[in-house]
Amino acid sequence: MAELIRIYEENPNPKEIKKVIDVLKKGGLIIYPTDTVYGLGCDITNIKALEKIARIKGVKLEKSNFSFICEDLSNLSDYVKQINTTTFKILKRALPGPYTFILPGSNNLPHPFKKRKTVGIRIPNNSIALEIVRQLGNPIVSTSIRDEDEIIEYTTDPELILEKWDNLVDLVIDGGYGDNEASTVIDLSEEEPLIVREGKGSLEIF
Repeated sequence: MAELIRIYEENPNPKEIKKVIDVLKKGGLIIYPTDTVYGLGCDITNIKALEKIARIKGVKLEKSNFSFICEDLSNLSDYVKQINTTTFKILKRALPGPYTFILPGSNNLPHPFKKRKTVGIRIPNNSIALEIVRQLGNPIVSTSIRDEDEIIEYTTDPELILEKWDNLVDLVIDGGYGDNEASTVIDLSEEEPLIVREGKGSLEIF
């Protein structure tokens, strides 16, 4: 049974954030709010938790295209090869924000992702998500939670999310109603930026 906890984005309660961190450090899975849709996440350093998420999503962990949720651009050098000034300027202009950037992966990627040539990086403009990553001390691996409903692609109500995911995750954060539009995905691993998926977030800044 998952626990539901309410955290307010304007001023995330440190005591509640600590509860989330404890769950993540024990290898638990959380559902948390971002600046787009709700995400399913775990500690990037916990292999068992990563495998659990891959099983839930029905994908092989090595081939999964989960995003890394980072606190800021200083985390990048841990997972991404050196990037040029133009790429850095794009990232600086767009983040934090509703974008996922595909960047060339470095040799330091966590073991299950070692063979990846690229990695998806996300810095959401949501203080709950950023505070979790900051207090955890490393990124979380994340994927959006999709809905089976043909009309509504993403569930936005935390209580309905809890009903659906109750037996699959350890904790659901109620950060208010989520959005039902996913992030815009932009591939910056080649010379020219390539829009992979148009979602929330203006393309004009590119």
